[in-house]
Amino acid sequence: MTAFGIALIVLGVILFFDAGLIAIGNILFLAGMSMIIGVQKTVYFFTRRDKLRGSVAFFAGFVLVLVKWPIVGILVEAFGFLNLFGDFFPVAIDFLRNLPFIGRVFSLPGIRHIVDRVGGYPSQYPV
Repeated sequence: MTAFGIALIVLGVILFFDAGLIAIGNILFLAGMSMIIGVQKTVYFFTRRDKLRGSVAFFAGFVLVLVKWPIVGILVEAFGFLNLFGDFFPVAIDFLRNLPFIGRVFSLPGIRHIVDRVGGYPSQYPV
C-alpha cells in the first residue's frame, strides 16, 4: 500500500498536480505505513518531539491538497517528508551502493559528489 500510495502521488504530480490522485496517494501512504509498522508505532513516529516540525508540515500539506491547492500542498508535504525521513537517506544510500549495477552508477565522478552530500558523507576526511 505504501508503494502504491507513493506511485499515485507521483502520478498525480505528473498529471499536472491532480489533487484527487495526490490525496488518495497520501491516504494509501499513511495506511500502508500503519500496516507495516503498526498503528501505535506510526502515531508515535509522527508525534515524537524531534519529528514534530516535519509532521506538522506533512499534514498541513495534506490539508492543502484536500482544499485543492495541490502545488503548494506538495511543496509543503515534501518539506515535511524530508524532515520526517531525512535520517533514513544515509542508510538507503549505503544499501544502494552495495547493489551491483547501482553501486557502479553511484561511483561515477559527477554522481558520487551528489550522492555523498545526500548521504551525509564529509567531502574531506580529517587527517
